[in-house]
Amino acid sequence: MIFQGMQKRASQSEMAPASVSLRATILCLLAWAGLATGDRVYIHPFHLVIHNESTCEQLAKANAGKPKDPTFTPVPIQAKTSPVDEKALQDQLVLVAAKLDTEDKLRAAMVGMLANFLGFRIYGMHSELWGVVHGATILSPTAVFGTLASLYLGALDHTADRLQAILGVPWKDENCTSRLDAHKVLSALQAVQGLLVAQGRADGQSQLLLSTVVGLFTAPDLHLKQPFVQGLALYAPVVLPRSLDFTDLEVAAEKIDRFMQAVTGWKISIPLTGASADSTLVFNTYVHFQGKMRDFFLLAEPQEFWVDNSTSVSVPMLSGVGTFQHWSDAQDNFSVTQVPFTESACLLLIQPHYASDLDKVEGLTFQQNSLNWMKKLSPRAIHLTMPRLVLRGSYDLQDLLAQAELPAILGTELNLQKLSNDDLRVGKVLNSIFFELEADEREPTESTRQLNRPEFLEVTLDRPFLFAVYDQSATALHFLGRVANPLSPA
Repeated sequence: MIFQGMQKRASQSEMAPASVSLRATILCLLAWAGLATGDRVYIHPFHLVIHNESTCEQLAKANAGKPKDPTFTPVPIQAKTSPVDEKALQDQLVLVAAKLDTEDKLRAAMVGMLANFLGFRIYGMHSELWGVVHGATILSPTAVFGTLASLYLGALDHTADRLQAILGVPWKDENCTSRLDAHKVLSALQAVQGLLVAQGRADGQSQLLLSTVVGLFTAPDLHLKQPFVQGLALYAPVVLPRSLDFTDLEVAAEKIDRFMQAVTGWKISIPLTGASADSTLVFNTYVHFQGKMRDFFLLAEPQEFWVDNSTSVSVPMLSGVGTFQHWSDAQDNFSVTQVPFTESACLLLIQPHYASDLDKVEGLTFQQNSLNWMKKLSPRAIHLTMPRLVLRGSYDLQDLLAQAELPAILGTELNLQKLSNDDLRVGKVLNSIFFELEADEREPTESTRQLNRPEFLEVTLDRPFLFAVYDQSATALHFLGRVANPLSPA
């Protein structure tokens, strides 16, 4: 009934101006999100991301008289490769955002919402498994969603069914019009990235950088299908298919790390522990994010950060003042501060009043209540001090899907024949993140220098906290994180 009502409203709004239609539909999506949080049955205007009748007819005609998809063998990993130009990637995303029409923006908002729901479930497992051990956790819901949508692009039969279910889009029958359109989803994910970066350029300053690179590392004789690799470019403009020997997994991991650092400049180690020596494919999505805090500066001396009641570490700290959205929950003992990057994108900082409540607060804010508590924020003049963050992390989606009790996708019955017709044995499906949060390079304003004025509320993140990067224009959580020790890798 909720879905039917939304369809009716969407139909009625088609005659309204585009901006009004977009705002109304996004409000409907947000209202739906509040109702659906915590429920495993997702209700959504899925027509935006599934095949329609005309595209199904085109697919049927193409498949009827189409020869086998052309294939190629990736070049060896030691082959010379041009470095990734991140500035060019950002320019490309800005152009993507500029060309979006109303339906494109609706699709981006819907895919952003679906990624949020999947991200919350996956994050809970990721934090439980690694947060305490490593002292820091970071996960990108959009990268998780993008990686699984990329695999769906190469999947058939039961593997495609399982992936579509994991992505939160139900299908009723075997008809094409019940099937997820991977190209629409991947294009929407690129739009989600473009909306974030474009907002960061709105004032002529580059406040935000977001780069996505896909590495397809194959055994030397594996053939990849060209349409699959070309389709990935809808989501990640840089796709790097490279071949290497997986017989010695430790050596293979070192070669991949050296290759990616040489090509991107990002130092992110990928773990191949647990993979099989007869693996023929490692699929890795690399994400680099850099956010600059406007009117913040780096303190001259490192400050103490209390890992627990008796242990502290000395860390670089950022400091700044401004009118930020803020809320303190006396009942559940935590506070939230929202620091804007742009008009629609922000950094959410969540700190328990007591370090021992970190797990409880994490459950309240990142798992049970979605973002409903954001409605309680109100503007406050704040002097904020927090660690400068440089986090690197890599995680295997297979492990996280299993822990989240989501359907297994990478077993012996795997069908990725739209990716390759060869004997495909997937070793790892990884997400690797390089996350940076720093002060901008401009001179502090006069208000920034006046840090001791009495009307400023002092907020100091000198003990474990949570954070998120959220973009309202696409209703997308780009990152979720937990910091128990800022000096620890994620």
